[in-house]
Amino acid sequence: MTMPPVFTLLLLSLTGLALLIWLVLLLFWGQFWRLDQRLQGGDLRDWPTVVAVVPARNEAAVIGASVRSLLEQDYPGTLHLIVVDDQSADGTEEIARQTALELGKGDRLTVLQGAPLPRGWSGKLWALSQGIEAARAFAPDYLLLTDADIAHDRQNLRQLVAHARQQQCALVSLMVKLRCQSVWEKLLIPAFVFFFAKLYPFRWVNDPQRSTAAAAGGCILIDPVALDKIGGMACIRDALIDDCALATAVKQAGYRIWLGLTPTTVSLRAYNTLGSIWQMVARTAYTQLSYSPLWLAGTVIGMTVVYLWPPLALGIGLISQSLPLAAMGGLTWGGMAIAYRPTVRFYGLNSTWALTLPVIAFLYTLMTLDSARRHWQGQGGAWKGRVYPHKS
Repeated sequence: MTMPPVFTLLLLSLTGLALLIWLVLLLFWGQFWRLDQRLQGGDLRDWPTVVAVVPARNEAAVIGASVRSLLEQDYPGTLHLIVVDDQSADGTEEIARQTALELGKGDRLTVLQGAPLPRGWSGKLWALSQGIEAARAFAPDYLLLTDADIAHDRQNLRQLVAHARQQQCALVSLMVKLRCQSVWEKLLIPAFVFFFAKLYPFRWVNDPQRSTAAAAGGCILIDPVALDKIGGMACIRDALIDDCALATAVKQAGYRIWLGLTPTTVSLRAYNTLGSIWQMVARTAYTQLSYSPLWLAGTVIGMTVVYLWPPLALGIGLISQSLPLAAMGGLTWGGMAIAYRPTVRFYGLNSTWALTLPVIAFLYTLMTLDSARRHWQGQGGAWKGRVYPHKS
């Protein structure tokens, strides 16, 4: 089967555009695909006081492991843990207390009963705000803001603090290794990290000369002086993408921030079904686009051209016996697989998973469209039994 020359030229132009975009991403977009930003902290002469604050709402399945990992940190300085129980109904508080007692470290744990959620606050940020206020009694030099589903490597806090001190960073954050065991997790979770790194290239985040700012909410070490300067958690109290909002506020205030990855501190949160991952992404995808229909349309077009079209071009080229079209489509698909391969390998998967990126992009595009639909229906931001209205 042959195609009219004009149609062939149109398809070649579209495929050439996709190839050009991938060349720019690979060569000039902050080397986002390398995943080489790792903690470099060493020993300190004096180790500062740290208070870890963990917001927890119905986290009975994971809070025990999280508390244990924090209380067993190999940290030479003083560490105290505050768990803010955000009106849980599943025994989260009891499990946290029992875990500390079993370790003989009950004196290093404070469980704070969260007050009712005020209007205009997200649940997590309100819980963090209460925990941070309670932490003042311990006069901390740093606050470790971490989620209830994170299991910290024993060396994690030591490395975070050393990096913050030696690199003079007011905020140091780690993208923890997400759970990747079920088929849906293997298909979609590494891509979540890949897309995040493409949106916020870690090298650009860590460059004080660039405005790019981001953090990963599961593990953030922050200087309380810097936090007070930006107005505390109140300055981002209704942010759904709260980690990036916090990092942006800190960097705009003139402080240095740093974001990296870790293979040893992990998330215990399971996403065994497509629906659970869909909910996680759809909750904030449209927020990332500033609730803009124009940005949404541009994203759908961009995802189609950059991710979906290259394998289609390869197939059409082979069927129509258009060698240039097939070659360009295959080369572009190969380029995106090369970019995705380091993330796939980071999660211990076979390199052939990198070829699934077009399918993954299609699913993430549908999730983004669904996120917009939820916003338009007033259901955006639903999480843990609460719905947070999106700003218009």
